[in-house]
Amino acid sequence: MRWRKFLAVATGALIMVALVSGCGLTDRLRGKAQPQVQVQVPPPEASTPAPEGQPQAGAPVKTAQVVLYFSDPSGNYLVPEKRSIAAVEGIARATIDELIKGPEPGSQLLPTIPKGTVLKDINIRPDGLARVDFSKELVANHSGGSLGESLTVYSIVNTLTQFPTVNQVQFLVDGKYVQTIAGHVDVSAAMSRNESLIKK
Repeated sequence: MRWRKFLAVATGALIMVALVSGCGLTDRLRGKAQPQVQVQVPPPEASTPAPEGQPQAGAPVKTAQVVLYFSDPSGNYLVPEKRSIAAVEGIARATIDELIKGPEPGSQLLPTIPKGTVLKDINIRPDGLARVDFSKELVANHSGGSLGESLTVYSIVNTLTQFPTVNQVQFLVDGKYVQTIAGHVDVSAAMSRNESLIKK
């Protein structure tokens, strides 16, 4: 009798295992997949707006028209050249950088700043004095001559004094005050605008 009870219990257990396994197999055959874990994907971060004062990507860039002074073909006078540049906060620095680049391609005008010169710093005081610090090339690479030196000095001075915040210009080279650039024009004191060199 005991072996019959044991056989009945064992048979029942096997049937239960077969049924459970069969259900799983049936589900697989029917394409019933096990429930998937849902992964929450965070929404894309909103684009960060551009800092105030800087144009956003795709926004039109504001420009400002400035006047640069270059030498005429004879090397005797300064001639104004109007140029549109980005209306940045440091407009005076950007303008001198344009002056250093020289006249527009194809122009008959001549550059007044020696090749290799770099504007290292510019500081405009509340009283209207602009201190401009150039690299040593302003002196080392200058071609010389009193008139050539005058055109260099006043191309810078006249370009900067077009701005209402600048009345005079003080020259520095590598952070130090200088007496002269090429030995003819005294630039130890602040320089004022000179209209007499501008070609009429």
